[in-house]
Amino acid sequence: MDPISLGVLGLVGLVALIAIRMPIAYAMILVGGGGIMMVNGPMPVLNQLKTLAYGQFSIYSLTVIPMFVLMGSLAAKSGLSQAMFRAANAWLGWLRGGTAMAAIAACAGFGAVCGSSLATASTMGRVALPELRRYRYSGALATGSLAAGGVLGILIPPSVVLIIYAIIVEANIVTMFIAALVPGIFAVILFLLTIAAYVTLRPAAGPRGGAGDRAEFLAATIGVVPVLIIFGLVLGGIYAGFYNPTPAAAIGVVLVLLYGLAQQEIDRTKLIDALKETASTTGMIYLILLGAELMKIFMSRAGLPQATAEWISQAGVAPMIVLVLLLIALIGLGCLMDSLSMILLVIPFFWPVLMEINGGLYQGAEGSGFGMSTDELRIWFGILALIVVELGLITPPVGLNVFVISALAKDVPMIETFKGVAPFFGAEIFRVGVLLAFPALTLWLPSVMSG
Repeated sequence: MDPISLGVLGLVGLVALIAIRMPIAYAMILVGGGGIMMVNGPMPVLNQLKTLAYGQFSIYSLTVIPMFVLMGSLAAKSGLSQAMFRAANAWLGWLRGGTAMAAIAACAGFGAVCGSSLATASTMGRVALPELRRYRYSGALATGSLAAGGVLGILIPPSVVLIIYAIIVEANIVTMFIAALVPGIFAVILFLLTIAAYVTLRPAAGPRGGAGDRAEFLAATIGVVPVLIIFGLVLGGIYAGFYNPTPAAAIGVVLVLLYGLAQQEIDRTKLIDALKETASTTGMIYLILLGAELMKIFMSRAGLPQATAEWISQAGVAPMIVLVLLLIALIGLGCLMDSLSMILLVIPFFWPVLMEINGGLYQGAEGSGFGMSTDELRIWFGILALIVVELGLITPPVGLNVFVISALAKDVPMIETFKGVAPFFGAEIFRVGVLLAFPALTLWLPSVMSG
């Protein structure tokens, strides 16, 4: 069998193994290692395995992952979500649809710390659903806004998935954080406007909340100040260049832990649970990274990305059409697996194809495909990919965020939650379209701050 056919067979086999519930890490290691053996024989694999794992896991950039994972785990146990929602509700709750808007704002803030869409949806659902019920919000708007709000955490930095993407494509992590700011803020604004439009058309779906007195407003505002200080020290220090993401994450861990202790939310049991969760999650991520590297080596030696790019070029398919098709494929895959697994699974294959289409240049020279340098393409594609990956989590019929919220709101039929999510899905498609049409929205801030 020729190498390209072997590469295609490897991809089919990988999907089949995942479909029968084999853990993604093991499936990638099996297919990647087996594929290299079939292309080059057993010795290259044995030689690779002597140093590959150590070479992968000893990368300094990876040290940021357990720190941010621990920070997110502690944040989920420290009462941060309640503080953010109380403050957002104090500022926005008096508006029509304001409590739903507050839930979106709190999801964005908590998701930035947590970095997990599913955890954000679950945590904020427990916090915000009782308030949304108290003000008699429609089931569709209440559950739909929480399911959609969960997707904000992947892009708003610091984000573990964004870090993983940067490591895979060899992009600068800080640059990716900077690039994510404008699209992330854009998403929050669009979601708030979506709720405003929804309640304008259906006023009964999102009644005005009660306007709290001045003392309640001040208490809620003061209560969120420590959270804002944590964000400011972690992200502000990174953007200002005082420290890189790894020490910033360590500072975040200490600050969130101190906050949880001060609020008497974190005790010895919760701290041990957070450490166990961090060890388990980090081990899973590292093992998938090893599998992804083996798959990347297999695909490269089989020549599949290069052959795919050559076929696309000969077929006369415009590079932008290829990119759109890849993004649509990511939306579909997002219905079936979590964002982190998908980024680790598909980016090692998709990125080389786009790089080849763009001219195969790694050194920042102008490529012919997308009219931008390869470094700029890394940033632009990364932001687009992360958006559509999370979009799969609210896409029927399998949107995982919808299942999480439905488990919390058992009185709301799942079809109602999908109806409530639909306007937010439309807003996200609009955001992707705008970022596709105007790459400068993603690339402008990194170029300004690097200059």
